[in-house]
Amino acid sequence: VQLQACGGGLVQAGGSLRLSCVGSGRTFSPYAMGWFRQAPGKEREFVTAISRSGGSTEYADSVKGRFTISRDNENTVHLQMNSLKPEDTAVYYCAADATITTMRRAVNRGMHYWGKGTQVTVSS
Repeated sequence: VQLQACGGGLVQAGGSLRLSCVGSGRTFSPYAMGWFRQAPGKEREFVTAISRSGGSTEYADSVKGRFTISRDNENTVHLQMNSLKPEDTAVYYCAADATITTMRRAVNRGMHYWGKGTQVTVSS
């Protein structure tokens, strides 16, 4: 069972990137899915998440209005990142947990599933 993230890269400030996360090995329909990020020298932080049904989303204040999470199907989520800033530079990780609330609490321990990260670099 794994989550595979892709879509990272190098972009200039003000540009856009779209990350995707695909789960395999099981159905992720019972899980909320989301994204976290970790910049060099900083702790991993919550970015955004979407509920099992796709009907609820939450965003960190730092990305509200610029990032959009969507869920194609039970195993695939996307993160559309617009108006990127240098401070968005980080390794982005896909994750899955029972609910958005439990996912936010599990950032440092107990997350059901983590994907390998994908690097996003925003140049000024």
